[in-house]
Parts: sequence; C-alpha cells; structure tokens
Amino acid sequence: MIHRERIDFPDYVYPADPWRMVENRFYPRFQAATETIFSTANGYLGMRGTYLEGMPVIHGGTFVNGFYESWPISYAENAFGFARTGQTIVNVPDTSVIRLYVDDEPFTLTTANLLKFERALNMKEGTLDRDVIWETPAGKQVLIKSRRIVSFEHRHLAAVSYEITLLNNTAPVLISSKMVYHQSEKGPGNDPRRARKFSHEALTNQNIRTKDKRVVWGFETTNSRMSLGCGIDHLIETDCPYTYELISKEHEGKAVFNVEGQKGKPIKITKLIAYHTSRRTAVNELCDRTARTLDRGLKIGFESILESQKAYMNDFWRRSDVEIQGDAELQQAIRFNLFQICQATARAEGVGVPAKGLTGDGYEGHYFWDAEIYVLPFLIFTNPRIARNLLKFRYSYLDKARERAKQVNQKGALFPWRTINGEEASAYYAAGTAQYHINADIIYAMRNYVEATGDEEFLYEVGAEMLIETARLWCDLGFYSGEKGGKFVIQGVTGPDEYNTVVNNNTYTNLMARENLWYAASTLKTLQRTNPARFGAIVNETKLNLREIQDWQKAADAMFIPYDKKLCINPQDDDFLGRKEWDFENTPFEKYPLLLHYHPLVIYRHRVIKQADVLLALFLLGNEFT
Repeated sequence: MIHRERIDFPDYVYPADPWRMVENRFYPRFQAATETIFSTANGYLGMRGTYLEGMPVIHGGTFVNGFYESWPISYAENAFGFARTGQTIVNVPDTSVIRLYVDDEPFTLTTANLLKFERALNMKEGTLDRDVIWETPAGKQVLIKSRRIVSFEHRHLAAVSYEITLLNNTAPVLISSKMVYHQSEKGPGNDPRRARKFSHEALTNQNIRTKDKRVVWGFETTNSRMSLGCGIDHLIETDCPYTYELISKEHEGKAVFNVEGQKGKPIKITKLIAYHTSRRTAVNELCDRTARTLDRGLKIGFESILESQKAYMNDFWRRSDVEIQGDAELQQAIRFNLFQICQATARAEGVGVPAKGLTGDGYEGHYFWDAEIYVLPFLIFTNPRIARNLLKFRYSYLDKARERAKQVNQKGALFPWRTINGEEASAYYAAGTAQYHINADIIYAMRNYVEATGDEEFLYEVGAEMLIETARLWCDLGFYSGEKGGKFVIQGVTGPDEYNTVVNNNTYTNLMARENLWYAASTLKTLQRTNPARFGAIVNETKLNLREIQDWQKAADAMFIPYDKKLCINPQDDDFLGRKEWDFENTPFEKYPLLLHYHPLVIYRHRVIKQADVLLALFLLGNEFT
C-alpha cells in the first residue's frame, strides 16, 4: 500500500533508539507503514514486517529477487518499438505465519489484552524481535518471545525462534506453523508505482513433499517459466508433553503442535525456512535444494544462524557506520538507511537492486538506474565486491540492450529504464525508454568503481565492451546542429525528471553522455597502448572501427550544454525556463502526487520537477560547473 498522507509516528509508540526501530504497542493506524519498516531481507530473499500470526495484515508479502511472472503489454494504439512484455515480481508462498492458541483461545493482536508489547528491528544484529505478555480471557498470562532472521550468511535460509511460557497457570497450548499461498487480489488502480494484479494464476504447484515436521513445495510460473522451491521445517524444545501432526494441501501446509503447557516451562519452536529459484532448473531439483537447505539449517541450529548474522552485521557496521553525536533521531535514521542498503544488496548475486529493495512489490520489483547512481557509490567504498557483482549483472544484459537499441532504430546498446529480465518493461515510452541517460549512469558507476578500486581487469574484460556499445548509441542518437553553432545536440530524450519528457538537450543527459563518450575514448586508447592483445580481441568481438574512437572524442568535445546567460544558470533543457510555473500555493495537499491527479500533458506544460535533474548533475559532476 502506498499512502498519500503524511505519516507522523508518535514518539511514545516509536521512540528514537540509535540501533533499533521500536514499536512499543500495537498501533493499527500505522500498520501499513510498519509492515515495510520492519521488513527483513538479505538481497535475495525478503519478508515484509507483518505480524507472525498472519493477521491483521494490510499488505503481506515474501519476495525473491529476480523471481517474476511475465505478461503481454497491451496497447489500445500500438506503435513500432514499444515494449512488449511486462514483468512483475511474484509474491511467493508465505512461510512466516505461526498461530497460537491457549485454552483454544486464539492469540490475535486486534483483540488480545496485552500487558506488554515491544517489537524491534534490531539493526545492529540483523533481527526482528518481539516480546509480548498476553493475558487470556481466563486470566492466564502468556509470555511470547520471537526472533526472525533472514540470513546473510546462508542466502536461501531464514529462521524464526518462537518461544512461549505460561507465567501463572497451566493450559493446553496449540501452535500451528504454516506455509500458505494465496495469489494477491489487489490491483494497482491508477497508481503506476504499485504492482499489477495478475489476470491469470501466476504460480502453479507442481510438487508437494512432506516428512516428519517438514513441508516442501515446488512451483512454476505460468508465462516466464521460472521455478521455485520453498519449504519449512521445525524443531521443538520443551519439558512439557506434546504431540504433533503435519498437514499439507495445495495452498496450505502446516505443522501443528499440541502441548500440555505447564507453568514456567518454556515451549520453543524453531522454524527453518528455505527458498530456491531458477530460470533454468527443474522444479524437482529446486525442491531437492530446498530440502538440503532445511537439513543444513536443522544441523547448525538457530543459535549458529544468529551468531553468523551478528558477525555479518558487525563487519558491515565496521565498514559502514556513520556515528552522530547528540541527536538520537538522526542517528536512528541514518542507520536505518544504511541497514536498508545492506538488506537490499548483501546477497544480490546475479540480480539487481529492486526499487523498493525486497520490502514490497512496489514498482513491480524492477531495477532502475537509481541503483547505479544512488546505491553503488555507497557500496563502492564499503563493499566493492557487491558493487562489482551489480555491475557484472548489468553486463550480463548487454546483448538484450543491443537488441533494444535495434528495436528503437539505434546503433549500439540501450539498457532498459525498468526491467527484471533485461527487457524494457515500461509501457510508457515518454518517461521510460526516452530516459537514455541510463546508459551513461551505468558507465558513470563503473568508472567510479574502477577509479576507487583500481580493478582494471574488470574494466578491460567486461567494461570495455559496455563502453563501446553505449558510446555508439550516443553518437547515433545525437547530431551536429547548425542552429547550435555546430555543437553536438541530443534531442527527444527524458532526463531523471519524469515531469518533463521527450525534451531537447536535457542538461543532465548531455553532461553524462559527454562523460560516457570521453571515458570510452580514453579507455580504448589506453587499452590499445597497454594491452594490444586484449584491444585486438575486443575490436574483433565488437567489430570496432578505429574511426569510431575519434568520433566519440569529437562528439564529446562538441557537446552542447544549455546555459542561460541572463540568469547565469544551466536550465534543465532547451525549453524548461519558458514553461508556465506550477501554482503550488493553490494546489491542495490531496492533489499530490501530481501524476495521480493531473493529465501528463498538463504537468508537461509546466515548470515543475518530480526528480532531481540539474541538481543531480551538479552533485555528480560538480567540476563541470566551476
């Protein structure tokens, strides 16, 4: 759910804490927001911060990075080169649910008499913790302690420690630990930021396995033909007598524990959770892998998983922490942001960084240029290995970028504005395909990585090919304009700002394209001089004409950069300053965001900005403005 109202969290419920995001009582008003805030993820697997009981829930979800369903994009009026296939991250089976009954009374937050409640996202240790004391209608007090981990060390593994203790009496206790799958019925409405509702069954269950306290399922997506294996297993530790049974149906599997609860004797359930996905591997094999991951989880145990989580986070904070003295709220906020980058990227191997990380399905789980511009700079200096992996992932889609360039009648390669599988997934070309700057954004990130790490092997073995193909696109896209004094101009593009589309000479795009061209020319010249063998190989691989290198240099040197001499500023594009100012003073709060309440043409006629554009250029290329 995406809210359109400002959310001010009360300090008495959500206090400032330097290492934790804390919720001191169940507060339904903020549940949609806290489901996101209390999400846990490792870059491959993500679970929204819903309550263990599975209810109440606003928008639950478990997501695996890169696991998507595809669907045909339909246009009422079609045109050449439009994107053809959409991709949406799949909300996979939910393995987090644990239901509790004491004296056959269900523990439900909306009706429970809570003597104590604290839920905390522990950013120092990488866990989601909750401590509750529930008084049943019969006056029996129950201590409920839980801790959830999505493991950084074990990419495919998550675990929950769930412990209850009867504090003042005895009672029969039933614990039902579930894995459930129900396809979401929620659609995006007119909000392009929300994930679509599938018009077909996205996942089909092809394999159900049960053993002792374990359930493993195997699924395949209907259109994209991706495979998923997921499963749960359990360990129970208690001095109380108990029995259990395993129940598995097509859309629900559960281990049910019936315990003769005794005063003061803990009942501890360890729930192991595993997910495996693939674009090429058969469902049965993924079920086997899931079973092996569960075996490993049972063998090493929850405490070992917890210790490895703490060790990973200790190393992360050693390299990444920003300490702020005298302002607890600011300290909490900066660490929350750093922690979210960690959760979104740590095990993102062979995949990108979704726009919402793995906290939800907003923007359909797509990868945008924001990863290269806003996320990689942090990773380059704190964990260059992950930065390299993400750049290598972009390179893996180079052939699809070449194909996309052909689809829009261009030479070279054009990386998609939004994608999961490497194909352009934006149905709105004006704010999507027209953002050619993504090519330069990727190269900018690669250059920063190489300059910071000295990884010339990556530059010459991987990056050079991307440099050639992106430079080819810029030279083909622009031209030398007599009206601009023979300068090289780039027309019909969209910069980072999506409220000004298909413009001429977007300042950000032209500046970044110039950097792209310069870097391509200088790198290939250096490679030719220092490593003739590799240079010769890449010339053959890409059919590079040496004249092209000169063309790149010439275009970069002649690049037109808009400048208003009267105002002494760089306008956003050729026409930006001539547009009508938006009447912000008389725009009511409920009309924001503008894209949901005004026709695009109305917005495009005005001088109004949705994303940093020239400002971003000033930040990234400040030396060009001095």
